[in-house]
Parts: sequence; structure tokens; C-alpha cells
Amino acid sequence: MVEEKKKYDLEERTARFAERVRDFCLLLPRNSANAEFIPQLLRAGSSPGANYIEANESIGDKDFKMKIKVCRREAKEAAYWLRLIVTDGTQAIETERASLRQEAMEFVYIFTAILK
Repeated sequence: MVEEKKKYDLEERTARFAERVRDFCLLLPRNSANAEFIPQLLRAGSSPGANYIEANESIGDKDFKMKIKVCRREAKEAAYWLRLIVTDGTQAIETERASLRQEAMEFVYIFTAILK
């Protein structure tokens, strides 16, 4: 039963996403475009998890909703930077990019559902 709870633990899921984004960024080629895009992706990719933790410690309903909106906005932004980032074009990195973009969009859907 503990395993099942972990599967749906959003704090853990967003933390794993941040770790995956970090590891993905370490594999990216260094060039002038990525010099701008990588820091943006790192911030946006780690922000949903940090803001979700803050939402869970919120001081009221308005505060909670505002932090969840930030989570959703940052997840959308992570998907955007994942689209723009320059990769080396290998199948493995493109597969990871697609998987990360999918996860970011799933977070958008989850945070939207939380708000409703």
C-alpha cells in the first residue's frame, strides 16, 4: 500500500521531474542559444516542485490557489523551454526531451484539475 501512495505523491513526482531536467541539461551541447535556454529550463523545471511544497504549507485557500497557479505556469514554461532547447539530435536525447515535455504538460493538467 505504501508503494501505491508513492506512485501518486505529487511532491515526489515533481522532485523527480526536476532531477530529470537537471540531468538532461547536463547532456546538452554548449552554444550561444543554450547559454540562455538552459538556465531558463533549469529554473522552470524545478519550480513546480518547490511551489507545490509551498502550496501544501499555504496559510489559506487564496494562498494555496495562487501557488498552484504558479506551479501550472512554471510547468507550461518548462514545456516551452524544452521545445526551444538545442540538442545533439540523438534518439536518446530526443526521446528524453519528448518524455519531459509530456510530463510537464501532465503537470499542467494536474494543477488545472487541482484548481477546479
